[in-house]
Amino acid sequence: MHLRTDREKSLSHLLFVYLQESNFSVSCPTSLGKLVLIEVDKKPLPLFPEDSWFPCKVKVKSPEGDIYNFPIYRWIADNEVHLFREGTALRIFDDNHHLGKYSREKELKQREQLYSWDVYKEGLPHCIKADNPLSLPCEVRFSFTKTTEFLYTQHWTDDAFFGFQYLNAVNPLLIQRCTALPKNFPVTDDMVFLRGGSSLSEEMRKGNIFLCDYKRLDGVKANTINGKKQYLMAPLVLLHKTPDEKLMPIAIQLKQTPADDNPIFFPTDSEYDWLMAKIFVRSADFNEHQLNVHLLRTHLLAEVFAVSLLRNIPMVHPLYKLLIPHTRYTLQINYLARLVLISESGFAASGGEGMITILKRSLSSLTYSSLCMPEHIAERGLEGVPNFYYRDDGVKLWDITHRFVKGVLGHYYKTDAEVCQDSELQKWIQDIFEHGFLSQACTGIPQTFRTVAELVKFVTMVIFTCSGQHSAVNSGQYDYGGWMPNTPISLQRPPPTTKGTTSEVTMLQTLPDVNTTVQGMSTMWLLSKQSSDFVPLGQYPDEHFFEEVPCTMIKHYQGELEILSTVIKTRNKSLEVPYTYMDPVLVENSVAI
Repeated sequence: MHLRTDREKSLSHLLFVYLQESNFSVSCPTSLGKLVLIEVDKKPLPLFPEDSWFPCKVKVKSPEGDIYNFPIYRWIADNEVHLFREGTALRIFDDNHHLGKYSREKELKQREQLYSWDVYKEGLPHCIKADNPLSLPCEVRFSFTKTTEFLYTQHWTDDAFFGFQYLNAVNPLLIQRCTALPKNFPVTDDMVFLRGGSSLSEEMRKGNIFLCDYKRLDGVKANTINGKKQYLMAPLVLLHKTPDEKLMPIAIQLKQTPADDNPIFFPTDSEYDWLMAKIFVRSADFNEHQLNVHLLRTHLLAEVFAVSLLRNIPMVHPLYKLLIPHTRYTLQINYLARLVLISESGFAASGGEGMITILKRSLSSLTYSSLCMPEHIAERGLEGVPNFYYRDDGVKLWDITHRFVKGVLGHYYKTDAEVCQDSELQKWIQDIFEHGFLSQACTGIPQTFRTVAELVKFVTMVIFTCSGQHSAVNSGQYDYGGWMPNTPISLQRPPPTTKGTTSEVTMLQTLPDVNTTVQGMSTMWLLSKQSSDFVPLGQYPDEHFFEEVPCTMIKHYQGELEILSTVIKTRNKSLEVPYTYMDPVLVENSVAI
């Protein structure tokens, strides 16, 4: 049966107010039988023939007492008849009603046209095809509110703060335990001073030596800014966990190939030799972070997840209901990023040609396990590192999200066979594998789902990537980059090739120009700023699930997130530098900024 809602006949158009929410009750005392679909037919208004309307949902109570929920949550700009399914989640093989099958097929055909794949640059993840932000479908564009909106400096020279940033600043993904020195980093015992008096080999055996290798930046053509050639190094950094549990840098080599004009710098060198070495490392870290850790591993992947979801999964599917809140604003923010921040010119040392080189290298080295936080921590040997709050909070957030996803998907998929036979699920993951990871099997990304466990793990990764992981690598940008010398986006003199030649004057000449600094700082401030229509993780103002079981699981998920938030806030009271980026109340549901 169809329930026809005609806005012009049933409701007075005078009750609709621009940018205001209205609720209406319509009575139909005659029983319509079991409801499968509703038709929404927006007639043109006399004074506003091309107005747009955003209906949230329709709730129907039948004379028999049954409740039918119809989630809509989309803009209707035309005057055509639109079909919407009753909100009970249905897998494709459960959808037996002929009207249901028809609407499911029609919806996905329309979505395939609305959400087309495009190639931004060969060798990079594919993206949404759009001519400009306004050509994006209305329901994925920014709200009116977001459209109209769009510390620590005293410690920047300290070695302890330098080491601390590898654990709890915006790039906690590079550091790994070092069990053997790379052949291109010839550090020996007589070169380094280790607090505690132990040897380098002994400290490596104990698990106290750590390495940060920026090899993805090696040989990258640096940008030209203000007519000046810029310089981008590919350093190797050795760190030592001291007896008082601080992470201290003990050696820095600024280029990958050992040579006489590529000295290894130590804390025992002159003040400005050592400080300049750290400045080049922090500049390299900015570029590695922005392009690999932030852009590729959260923004670009989130876009792939979103476009594939919108092309392959209908609204009535439980996966759509679970993931659609985690796609909010992603397509538009990424379009704007390609238009402004990562354009051909750019404003960082890695802009232009160098940016594409780094992104391609980053994608070729990306693995599925590195996107799954507990596995990535274990692979890097960081389970026991003290004061690693990104790990502590992130693993808890991952586990809470995994339990939630397992509960919801386990409610709809009781057996592995049901996962295998869901053709829409399989098309979703195939699209991601092809367009996000360019069909590279070496990444370990699934090409099909064979078990419930595989599905649960992958969906957990998607939600975590779009929420907690993005927050961890985005929200602190201005905290750590607001003082430019701590995070220089570009450097305009080459590094010293001989020790003893660096001074305060040469350091100041190396730092970026004022206009470059201002542009970088303003961008980091904007990207770190929470918008007023922010939606925290686990909050779902748009209702998509209506059945008792998933709704109960959502409430339990929210409760667990609230407990984690309390634990984090309590811990932070005793920290000199609180770690807030994984606090669920400060984590946005989606990559929205």
